[in-house]
Amino acid sequence: MKRDRRIKKDRQFQTVFKEGKSYGNRQFIIYVLRKESQEAFRIGLSVSKKIGNAVVRNRVKRYIRQAFTEINHRIKDDYDFIIIARKPAADFTFTEVKSSLLHILKKTNVLRVK
Repeated sequence: MKRDRRIKKDRQFQTVFKEGKSYGNRQFIIYVLRKESQEAFRIGLSVSKKIGNAVVRNRVKRYIRQAFTEINHRIKDDYDFIIIARKPAADFTFTEVKSSLLHILKKTNVLRVK
């Protein structure tokens, strides 16, 4: 995941939280905000200390970024995403994280039709 595709600033996070729509399952909550004039989707990650120590939190973030990298060709470009990890995500393997994220993204209707 390239750095220009990440949401880092607090103001950008707050915009997505306030104006976006949320979807969730047991492992993740995703806030989605459509931005018409954007050329590529962007993601912001939030992994709380409740999830585990720094090693666990960084692993969860790596898994999420890698999952988005692998499925980026299927995601529409004009969206911002904030992904919040819940406690069960700490015990997941990469394939489980990827399938869980795909499940939520299907609910949000941001995947391209094949």
